[in-house]
Amino acid sequence: MKNHPIPEEEAEKELDSIFHEIKQVFRVSGVNLNFRTWATYPNFFPVLWESIRPVAETRLFEESSNQIRALAARLAEKLPRLDAAASVGLGESQSFQIQAALDLYHYINPKLLVISSVVEYACQHPTMPGFQSQRPDHELVPRGIPLRMYPMEMIDETPDDATLRRTFRDIQRTLGLPGINSDYRTLALWPEYLCSVWHRLKPVITHPLYLETALTLREAAQQMASHVLPRLTVSEDQLRILGRKRTHFLETTAHFTQLLPPLIINIVLISLDWRSRQDLEGSPFPIEFSSPVLEPST
Repeated sequence: MKNHPIPEEEAEKELDSIFHEIKQVFRVSGVNLNFRTWATYPNFFPVLWESIRPVAETRLFEESSNQIRALAARLAEKLPRLDAAASVGLGESQSFQIQAALDLYHYINPKLLVISSVVEYACQHPTMPGFQSQRPDHELVPRGIPLRMYPMEMIDETPDDATLRRTFRDIQRTLGLPGINSDYRTLALWPEYLCSVWHRLKPVITHPLYLETALTLREAAQQMASHVLPRLTVSEDQLRILGRKRTHFLETTAHFTQLLPPLIINIVLISLDWRSRQDLEGSPFPIEFSSPVLEPST
């Protein structure tokens, strides 16, 4: 990805307003890499967000993301355990904060995978002008960042600490990342812990079952995008706004659908040091609905 993501604190005017609304709709304490990268297409991003918002604020989207999270927990349990926390002398406060940070990413990453898959599908299958997506009886999710959600704080991508810099480079090289994800930069607030996690995680990511699990998650999200969730109202005329950057935008979005499944698995594997698989199948920030659970037809 050539475009440098726009930091949340540098957003101005309309973009600042959109970033604020993203946090409210996605119920998250920071703006993740997907949106900060899509924002580098300034003429198209407001159009894209206007299409994303009506889908992302539905109960169907929330529960589709919950299904991805639960699937990831079930699949990751079959992989080797990390036991990274036991190897580091963490205090009670540190342990509490790390678990809170993991809950943040365990909550948002499945939502990011689903919405990236929805955007990818919409760009591959643009709608006709005037198309209105059918959303009968779609209950809306209440907006707002959960009160106990950890703030999306993180270490700079080029930290002063030499050991962290080496760890970041190794993560980036091993996972084929264009940069260091927010997840790892947040865990770097506890440098010794991150190094322990990465030392144990690195051998697991080459495990055949790990690769199969990542593919299963990606395919599940693509299935939801094409057959379960409402279509985004993105027309061919709107896609033309991208001009010569259209191919690059599509490649960038496809990259997110490839990047996020392993990231979701990694957060589950790390979290299994602290919580059971049954706990991780549920949402860290569940929403109380008045009616029974929706069962999307496939």
